[in-house]
Amino acid sequence: MPNDIKITTADRAGRKTASSGSKWEPLMGYSRAVRAANWIAVTGSVGINADGTYSKSLGDQTRRSLDIIRAAVEALGGQIENVIRTRMYVTDVSKWEEVAKVHGEVFGEIRPATTIVEVARLIDADAQIEIEADAVVG
Repeated sequence: MPNDIKITTADRAGRKTASSGSKWEPLMGYSRAVRAANWIAVTGSVGINADGTYSKSLGDQTRRSLDIIRAAVEALGGQIENVIRTRMYVTDVSKWEEVAKVHGEVFGEIRPATTIVEVARLIDADAQIEIEADAVVG
């Protein structure tokens, strides 16, 4: 996992939240991930690099998004094996095989429920994919 993904956690009202330092988190009032009891919900994560740029490769963006999700799940006491669902939003569903290859590398043995849908646009014009994940720990 890249060492530039830094997740901080805080306890709030009996739940833990994780922040990745995204510029959107305080602006929109959300957390990268929230853990309540044994449930971890990871917000939609685009494949943005540490320097604020995006790879031109959909596969690379998918990998980066999943790295961010993994870091958030681990920060809240889970493991990638605890993921039970992913939702993938792509700007060009005809490239689904690029996404599937990377998703399969991470989740091939875990096999969470998943969805992939095409959307008109994501939060940044260069973002090609955004992935959400849910995990159950213990």
